[in-house]
Amino acid sequence: VQFVESGGGLVQPGGSLRLSCTASGFAFSNYAMRWYRQPPEKERGREWVAYITDTGGITNYEDSVKGRFTISRDNAKNTVYLQMNNLQPEDTAMYYCLSPWLTNANDYWGQGTQVTVSS
Repeated sequence: VQFVESGGGLVQPGGSLRLSCTASGFAFSNYAMRWYRQPPEKERGREWVAYITDTGGITNYEDSVKGRFTISRDNAKNTVYLQMNNLQPEDTAMYYCLSPWLTNANDYWGQGTQVTVSS
């Protein structure tokens, strides 16, 4: 099982980024997925930001990103996306994807993709 995140970068406040996460090693289309982020303040821990069901029919968001972030997936490409608009400095973090419903899921964290929002 592997997750490879990409698409991060440095962006000014109010800007946008689209993150991608390509999964392999399991039946991707059978699993819901989440995006998580780890802010630079380590004491905050890793927090989930977005959720999508296996078919993509239901999504959910952490309150601080509602209306700004959109999660989607392409099961033919084994890929989940996170469109992030109106980015703010507090969105600065390393972003990861994972399906926490996989057996031994915590063994499969990828390298993440860094998002930095700064003027």
